[in-house]
Amino acid sequence: MTTSAPTRPVRVLAAPGERHDEILTPAALEFLGHLVGAFAERRQWLLKERRRRSLRLATGIPLDFPRATAGIRADSSWRVAPAAPGLTDRRVEITGPPERRMAVNALNSGARVWMADFEDATAPTWENVIGGQLTLLDAIERRIDFTTPEGKEYRLRPAGELATIVVRPRGWHLEEHHLEFDGRPVPASLVDFGLYFFHCAQRQIDAGHGPYFYLPKLENHYDARLWNDVFVLAQELLGIPRGTVRATVLIETITAAFETEEILHELREHSAGLNAGRWDYLFSLIKTFGHRTDFLLPDRSQVTMTAPFMRAYTELLVRTCHRRGAHAIGGMAAQVPSKDPEAHAAALAKVRLDKEREAEDGFDGSWVAHPGLVPTCREVFDTVLGDRPDQIHRTLEDVETAAADLLSVRRMSGPPTEEGLRTNVAVTLRYFDAWLRGQGAVALHGLMEDAATAEIARVQIWQWLRHRVVDRTTVLGLLDQELAGLGAEYPWADLDAVRHLFEETALATELPAFFTPSAYERHLVRTSQDSA
Repeated sequence: MTTSAPTRPVRVLAAPGERHDEILTPAALEFLGHLVGAFAERRQWLLKERRRRSLRLATGIPLDFPRATAGIRADSSWRVAPAAPGLTDRRVEITGPPERRMAVNALNSGARVWMADFEDATAPTWENVIGGQLTLLDAIERRIDFTTPEGKEYRLRPAGELATIVVRPRGWHLEEHHLEFDGRPVPASLVDFGLYFFHCAQRQIDAGHGPYFYLPKLENHYDARLWNDVFVLAQELLGIPRGTVRATVLIETITAAFETEEILHELREHSAGLNAGRWDYLFSLIKTFGHRTDFLLPDRSQVTMTAPFMRAYTELLVRTCHRRGAHAIGGMAAQVPSKDPEAHAAALAKVRLDKEREAEDGFDGSWVAHPGLVPTCREVFDTVLGDRPDQIHRTLEDVETAAADLLSVRRMSGPPTEEGLRTNVAVTLRYFDAWLRGQGAVALHGLMEDAATAEIARVQIWQWLRHRVVDRTTVLGLLDQELAGLGAEYPWADLDAVRHLFEETALATELPAFFTPSAYERHLVRTSQDSA
């Protein structure tokens, strides 16, 4: 390390697990202690500021582009860092949890990038958190190959054919209770970032890439500034040249959409662009303005990317990125290929239509959730990009996005359907059940779902109840029916825990900001009881 500043290592509270000592080394825990000691208090301040701003918006303070940073938006001279090795061409990216089987499939999929997701696609059991770090280390060291008891082989292709690894740590709002610093849980984002960076940053550089990240749930440019300072210190501590880190920010909160330029500016020496996280964006919109009738949304299946306020969001994102020399990455195609030929063809047709719209709108690439979707997505972007790695030259100078455009939800308002309500109840319950059992990526109704789906589903139920467009008795009746169906399908499901989590996060008078802290608390209690 290049610093002699005194620090204390992070303390491990969890019981030792298989190979955990390879990740939780004394040096790694000391490195993590440096990061937590430097940034934990600032993180707490940012979370308080988030809550304060949320209350201000709830009382009617208008949301607009910040006046204080108008100079950054008006200055046409600044650009982000050039694309880093392995991130020059991002026409297809695949996402999924850092689990061994999924890791091999994603790396071999033909996608240009694999986002190893510790956030929405991972239920953060301690085994999943450290197991995910081991998966990444093993993948980089090419010792991840294995054969299942049934005889199926998982083998990595040659290095030149593998996707570039980009890690998504958990958001600033989450904590890791299995690690402690100064008597407090460690910020989960620093755990996921710090352990990967310590073990894999130099290995990735030696392999011709670098330590690359996706940053979730940012709400403003102060969040981005905090991440940038984390990168600067981490590089200094390990003697890695400043600017080696690259980070793509998911614009998945309504407040961040008003600060896209400022977010890029804060991260400009480490920026790899922006991504349109559309389900979380809708979740954020309802969470922020769900108390207002002019933000009442219909069934989520009816809120497509062609809705005026969603078009404004994506056009602003692409224009911002290309104006600053950054990649703009589109949203998720979550379809799971079906064994039924007709259903499979219909799913691929939806994917193709979605990706054609994104490519025509100027995006430089897009996400898929399953290897079977990679060829369709690649074919669409190949048609538009050809031999070019991106279409950053399309600066969309004719696009002008006003605050009213981003908030023009009223044109999409409408009552929910019975089918839409039942779907939201069913998806929320089934995802909660899986999450509580340690599974963060779940195939439901032909789609690969993660926490973002459960979030939008449960806040829609809350919003419909608040504005009395659905009856509470009806929701409780569907809750009973769907829980019975869940129990019949999965006899081992903890129906009481699922019900309590649903009631707490979808039926409460005040809407919890996220379901994951409550779910995590339940997991910790259950783990403690099981070990007692």
